[in-house]
Amino acid sequence: MDDTWLLFFFVGLFAQLVDGALGMAFGVTATTVMLSFGIAPAQASAMVHIAELFTTAASGASHWWHRNVDWTIVRRIAIPGTAGGILGATLLSNVDGKVIAPFVTVYLALMGVLILARAIRMFTVQPTRRGMPLIGFSGGVLDAIGGGGWGPIVTSSLVGAGHVPRYVIGSVNLTEFFVTVMTSATFIITLGLGDLAPVIPLVLGGLVSAPFAGYLVKIVSHRLLMVMVGSLILLLSARTLLKMAGLL
Repeated sequence: MDDTWLLFFFVGLFAQLVDGALGMAFGVTATTVMLSFGIAPAQASAMVHIAELFTTAASGASHWWHRNVDWTIVRRIAIPGTAGGILGATLLSNVDGKVIAPFVTVYLALMGVLILARAIRMFTVQPTRRGMPLIGFSGGVLDAIGGGGWGPIVTSSLVGAGHVPRYVIGSVNLTEFFVTVMTSATFIITLGLGDLAPVIPLVLGGLVSAPFAGYLVKIVSHRLLMVMVGSLILLLSARTLLKMAGLL
């Protein structure tokens, strides 16, 4: 068992722990780490989504068990989200990884900024269902292209729209499973399975923490975790950009 295997295991464990509590961060965190190891964007996103087939199923089931799911939200974002995931995966699979890598890294850094912004300032507005399908579609596209983004886009937007965080996080986690199934299938069709070795420790780490998702969302300080994960993503993205510029 080498150091890389252990690193990916703990990345999966930490990312899913935070994802279960916040409704975001697994894909963004895991993809950022993989890009920092030089893995191509399309391959990194594909591996993360295959890992998420298992972790989102466990996390979604945990939220359903703890009654954190609002089925109205699920119905409004599921189909647009899966459509966006298919489109994003198709686009990423047909673009040169070296060309798109800097853009994906910048996008991930922006996701880190978004997470930090959500941690620093919490909005209080009246709940609205307007725009839910568009939010779901946008989240699906960006999630596939960046290997993460479903949670930061969809969870942040719905919480910002005034919906109860507990039910947003539970609903977004459950819906992510369906989005991930279609996104992963698209990657497999367009790229093939490739080397799935890094997926195994990601899955194992994620499965260790995923069952606690429904409970964590009730007790964990969201703001502290958001600051931690946002800072981590920004630091890793900065490291990747400096390596691309030949400064590291």
